[in-house]
Amino acid sequence: MKKIFWFTAALFLAGMAISCKKADNTSVIIYTSTEDFRTEHMQELLREQFPNYDITLQVLSTGNHAAKLKAEGTQTEADIILNLETGYLEGLQDIMADLSGYNLSEFLPEMIPASKRFLPWDKSSGAIVINRSKLENSGLPVPNSYQELLSPVYKGLISMPNPKTSGTGYMFLVSLINAWGEDAAFEYFDRLAENILQFTTSGSGPVNALIQGEVAIGLGMTLTAVNAINTRGVPLELLYFAEGAPSITTSFGIIKGKETRPIVREVFEFAMTKLVKDDKELYCPEPVMVNQINTIPNYPRNISYANMDGVYDLSLKERLLEKWKY
Repeated sequence: MKKIFWFTAALFLAGMAISCKKADNTSVIIYTSTEDFRTEHMQELLREQFPNYDITLQVLSTGNHAAKLKAEGTQTEADIILNLETGYLEGLQDIMADLSGYNLSEFLPEMIPASKRFLPWDKSSGAIVINRSKLENSGLPVPNSYQELLSPVYKGLISMPNPKTSGTGYMFLVSLINAWGEDAAFEYFDRLAENILQFTTSGSGPVNALIQGEVAIGLGMTLTAVNAINTRGVPLELLYFAEGAPSITTSFGIIKGKETRPIVREVFEFAMTKLVKDDKELYCPEPVMVNQINTIPNYPRNISYANMDGVYDLSLKERLLEKWKY
């Protein structure tokens, strides 16, 4: 009876090992911080390309994405990282695989880090997004500058992402620090806060508030606003003030050690050759690739970008966010 027991147990354990190995050979986990509509499109493409693989796209906010990777290191369950703010990835280079063996010629050389531990996923700008009808119905003028947003007539009609939780909010903060100086920029946001209905946790929050008619003005993302215009017919307009459009880049790569798995390499190569290109053609056409063309309706061309020096400096970011009160 003992022999039968141990033989049965051995068969069970062997079966478990084979099952786990099979699951490991057909599963890939991707951490991403893309908006829902972009994530859904990627998931659809991945299902079509790899019907026999179990590919999970785990969506995390930018801050949680970076914190999770910092805590987990190379022991993370993630195999591939998509759309994480470049500044965070620069601080996580030690856990990212070397990508120098891949063909990187389709990416703008200035966007590829010397370490080649990650590649550019997108460049996204911020805009002052307005609902002109809501302003006109309230008898209010369209603002022409950041200073005009301080007028008390806009009290409760403005939404902005919180820099502590949103890369979009942080890029607005950095752009005005570079334009005016740190003290003047923080003083400005202290005054602007009096008109803010809500500091949203995500960069898409202000556009969502505009869609829902909660506010008339949002400091939001260009791509989110354009997507709302094109897919939902929302009557939004995008303004860019004299200081220029704040901008930030995100990047993608493979967790160190995971590049040895053929399935991970296969999915990553698909991301390099299909996912990133589709994302640029459909949603975020601002330049990260060679010969990239903007064909998206209503997406602004020739955007004049703000000075974004220091936006990827993590020690500066930590110091600035300690000063942020809201």
